[in-house]
Amino acid sequence: GWCPLSPTGAQTTQLLVEPPWRRAVLWDWVTLTCQGSGTAGATTWYKDGQRWGQEGWDHFTVTESGTYTCDRPGSGRSPPMRVSDDQVVLQVPAWALLELDTVTLRCWY
Repeated sequence: GWCPLSPTGAQTTQLLVEPPWRRAVLWDWVTLTCQGSGTAGATTWYKDGQRWGQEGWDHFTVTESGTYTCDRPGSGRSPPMRVSDDQVVLQVPAWALLELDTVTLRCWY
């Protein structure tokens, strides 16, 4: 399912990633969704710190590697999400992990 990259219940803009892996890679067909208060469809996207061409859309499938953030009126800018084109990657769930948690890891190469 969708996974927020900021704490549940926080009054901030959240960047959600699907599939829900912390190390996002292009060949996973990564979809980013911007969630926050304010007017739907008023999202501003940034890639590597620069305004990105997906403005107005609340979600899109990433086609280029880079570091993405989004901004929603009323709740500000999201934490960054890096999407890479690495050939070898160890992926962990995108939600917060605690000591002694059971987790699934995925290694692709």
